[in-house]
Amino acid sequence: MSELIYLVPALGVVGLIVMAVKSAWVTKQDAGDEKMQELAGYIADGAMAFLKAEWKVLGIFVAFAAALLAYSGTIHEVNGKAIHSSWIISISFIIGAVFSATAGYIGMKVATKANVRTTQAARTSLKQALKVSFTGGTVMGLGVAGLAVLGLGGLFIAFLQVFADLGENTVITAIEVLTGFSLGAESIALFARVGGGIYTKAADVGADLVGKVEAGIPEDDVRNPATIADNVGDNVGDVAGMGADLFGSYVATILATMVLGQEIKVTDNYGGLSPILLPMVICGLGIIFSIVGTWFVTIKDDKANVQNALNLGNWSSMLLTVIASYFIVDYMLPETLNLRGYEFSKLNVFYAIIVGTVVGAIMSIVTEYYTAMGKAPVLSIIQQSSTGHATNIIGGLSVGMKSTVIPILTLAGGIMASYYFAGLYGVAIAAAGMMATTAMQLAIDAFGPIADNAGGIAEMSQLPPEVRERTDNLDAVGNTTAATGKGFAIASAALTSLALFAAFVGIAGIDAIDIYKANVLAGLFVGGMIPFIFSALCIQAVGKAAMDMVQEVRRQFREIPGIMEYKAKPEYEKCVAISTKASLREMMLPGAIALISPVLVGFVFGPEVLGGMLAGVTVSGVLMGIFQSNAGGAWDNAKKSFEKGVMINGEMFYKKSEPHKASVTGDTVGDPFKDTSGPSMNILIKLMSIVSLVIAPYIAVNGSDNAKAEGIVNGHKTECCAPGMDMGACDMDKCTSMTKEACAAYCDSMGCTSEQKEHCLKMREEKLETESNHEHHDEHEGHQH
Repeated sequence: MSELIYLVPALGVVGLIVMAVKSAWVTKQDAGDEKMQELAGYIADGAMAFLKAEWKVLGIFVAFAAALLAYSGTIHEVNGKAIHSSWIISISFIIGAVFSATAGYIGMKVATKANVRTTQAARTSLKQALKVSFTGGTVMGLGVAGLAVLGLGGLFIAFLQVFADLGENTVITAIEVLTGFSLGAESIALFARVGGGIYTKAADVGADLVGKVEAGIPEDDVRNPATIADNVGDNVGDVAGMGADLFGSYVATILATMVLGQEIKVTDNYGGLSPILLPMVICGLGIIFSIVGTWFVTIKDDKANVQNALNLGNWSSMLLTVIASYFIVDYMLPETLNLRGYEFSKLNVFYAIIVGTVVGAIMSIVTEYYTAMGKAPVLSIIQQSSTGHATNIIGGLSVGMKSTVIPILTLAGGIMASYYFAGLYGVAIAAAGMMATTAMQLAIDAFGPIADNAGGIAEMSQLPPEVRERTDNLDAVGNTTAATGKGFAIASAALTSLALFAAFVGIAGIDAIDIYKANVLAGLFVGGMIPFIFSALCIQAVGKAAMDMVQEVRRQFREIPGIMEYKAKPEYEKCVAISTKASLREMMLPGAIALISPVLVGFVFGPEVLGGMLAGVTVSGVLMGIFQSNAGGAWDNAKKSFEKGVMINGEMFYKKSEPHKASVTGDTVGDPFKDTSGPSMNILIKLMSIVSLVIAPYIAVNGSDNAKAEGIVNGHKTECCAPGMDMGACDMDKCTSMTKEACAAYCDSMGCTSEQKEHCLKMREEKLETESNHEHHDEHEGHQH
């Protein structure tokens, strides 16, 4: 085994070491006065209480799923076809689930420390506040990327050793078992994202509707009973949920490339493993370049542009990764590679990586345009707020729908270009190239909720207005970076799902997904519906929990005298309990749909119908994800624009004005869009693809059913004994032109089984006899004539 393989987990360890150093730096910062620390303590306690409750529920799911996987790993043959798996896939699944949960925990732990320290830093300068909040985000980014690379690299090395006695099946078995790691990661990611999203938005909507709209008090006023739950929600949804989400995305992207890479047979210096190792090495080095990128995120003073500083760090890490990829690809890969008959050069693999990076960059730029303050889409929503709540909603919906056009065209172009350069491997490596700087992407993403919490603590602690202005500056940028991160995640999910889809097709033994068949078309329609019912359940869950929250907040305002005069303290813990119970109760059904539907369709209707369903889920899910995330982000920043004042028809409007109230309604509608159902779409489509990949060997067919039964491939009849062909209706011309012995030898050379050979010879005799009868009949007719 090449020494290079050990570099992968080593790079993961480097990321975790730098994470620990930065985490220690955040902890050393000043946490402010006693009141600030008390409020931060409420938030941290609420967040940890939720995570522990969530882990108890998910622990039962993980144990049950691991038992099923362990059983499946003991099955080594289905329909005469060998299955290269092992009961160890259950251990791989558990490790993936634990690592995913740990990634979320790391992020949330540092976020609940960084929030109050960012508030304190904002008392001195915007520069210091950015430094603290972004360092907190960096801890999460490095934790996620470090754990992913360490887990994948370390397990792959371990599995190669465990299955070393399987000879030529060692690598295929190791990768099959490794899919369990990705399944565990994505399963936890879905529940963490959906559960955290329901929690945060139930609290947010409840706090907004009663606090801002009915009572007329600020968003994070200490008198609002739901305000602590709202701030807890920022951590469990936007931090822990996002951490688990991108951990799963990162792992799935690398794994998809590895699955396709093991189909490529090459002679290299790494035992033929170079196409498999390449995505891990690129993503491992991406951690190093993400660390370098963080050095560029700094500003001079309060007037500096925070968004520009973040962009500089992001672009620099991406550029460095692309440059390094050229040398890695050139060093590792042989001159030419071939996957499923598609030949490409190693230089073309590098071009595919560039395509992935460009697609990710365009997705980020377009998302920023549609969601950022001061840009035309958000300004259009502000203008439509002047005529009421309904026109604000109409404006936001239209912005969200329009925002799908350029991203989808970009994705389509990216898929075609990456396939042109390096076939299906090019599509997969493009996604890996895009995800290589996940540590940086997540650092930028996670800084937003930290800044949001910092603003909440500043408001609740009644600090001077300039402190809240600085945190609001960071928070507004955070809204845009959060939307950008979601756009980036959905783009990577689309490319990754296509790569997983290609891997599924190969393992399931089907040549194509023929939508001309009624059952496949039905599967396509059902797949297209799943993101809609999934979104509906998520949004409905937020609505139900928000209603409970509104009733509780109204009750406290009504029954606890002195809250509005600061003489009595609200019962924050009751609101926290409402969000916790609702999120844990409501997250189960959406999660079950994602996990169970591929299994049901695959085992009942077969792999081709399941392929049709996956295609429907992917297209519909990507569109829904982009639409919801961008509409929600645009509504949010339209509302925030009123805090500085906006001009509508020559008149200035501020907070508490009628247009502002309309924008609050839009933001409330957009909350579950952008933070619950929208960002869950990318996990949904990847998780269904991974579940399908895991069950593929058990539902595989020996060649595509109908086409092969007819002896037809791509519209042409095939010779007898062509690989995988049903012998019932093959073209016997070649065999009938030979002697019986020559035909038997030909069957042997084509790899036919003894049964197939016997059947072929029998068919040869029947055809010769039929032809002979025809000749006698023609002669007889001729004599009569």
